[in-house]
Amino acid sequence: MTRRFTALAALAVVCAAVEVVAGRGMSPVDVWDVLNGGGDATERHIVFQLRLPRLLVALGAGACLAVAGLVLQSALRNPLAGPEVTGVTPGAVLGAVTATALGLAGWDSPLAVVLAACAGGCAGAALLWLLAGRRHGDPAQTAVHGVLVSAVLGGFTAMVLLVEPGELGSVVQWLVGTTEGRVWEHWHLLWPWALLWLAAAWLLAGPLTLLRCGDDIALAAGLSVRRARSLALLCAVALTAGAVAAVGALGFVGLLVPHLAVAVFGADLRRSLPGAALTGAVVVCGADAAAQLSSRLLATALDSGRLTLPVGALTACLGAALLLLVVRRTPSRTF
Repeated sequence: MTRRFTALAALAVVCAAVEVVAGRGMSPVDVWDVLNGGGDATERHIVFQLRLPRLLVALGAGACLAVAGLVLQSALRNPLAGPEVTGVTPGAVLGAVTATALGLAGWDSPLAVVLAACAGGCAGAALLWLLAGRRHGDPAQTAVHGVLVSAVLGGFTAMVLLVEPGELGSVVQWLVGTTEGRVWEHWHLLWPWALLWLAAAWLLAGPLTLLRCGDDIALAAGLSVRRARSLALLCAVALTAGAVAAVGALGFVGLLVPHLAVAVFGADLRRSLPGAALTGAVVVCGADAAAQLSSRLLATALDSGRLTLPVGALTACLGAALLLLVVRRTPSRTF
């Protein structure tokens, strides 16, 4: 197990190094020169004020989404549950887009956007809680109501776009997910929130393990099933809201990375939860590096200097293919 964590940590370092040098505007040699104390003021600004915070935000958001997905899949005993099942992802998108359309937030004010996204994500989770009523602990009912809430909030986002068509760029960025334009303020807002709720998720490893065994076994072991599941859902909502507020709605990360983490680190959540955090960080960081490299290649091939491939588009394409594979291999799997 130690070797697996070490290998994954080494892979994270490799992905981080590739992402730092993958962007346009500077060659890898120039980046290395800046890291060694050289380079001019513009090059140092690009590396230290743009690329490094973007890298850290990608790592943090990936860790949050992966752990949120594993917590949800364990609490709901559903291998196809993801952060979207809580309604918090579309709620966070709606909050950020609405605040931008009303002029209350903008991409030049990260704090306002983050607060708006968190408020929207919490509102989406609250709406799910109200719809679930007395059946908060029913995994099937929670999942069904989560899908309905997500659909409703997605419709409201479309209505905002119709009212304010000038916000198309903001809608696309939040719906697809991107790390473009992330600065140190985004990171300073993300890491305390992520650290708090990642620690909370790890502390819930024992109750989550019992929930995965079924409600009857959990009750026989003396666990308050409804309270434990409520705390787990709260933790997943908070992690998802923080990630979406930072990078938008990255698709399939919270759905598929938990499967990979469990396959590598086993079913013991004391290991697989930290493993999921590290795996999610590697996946998002690697996808962002691949997106930047693809953007450079496409820009050269199409002679378009402004062409940018968002990381969310890449995770959506790869995630859809992997999801089909998971469904075909485990069509009726439950924990």
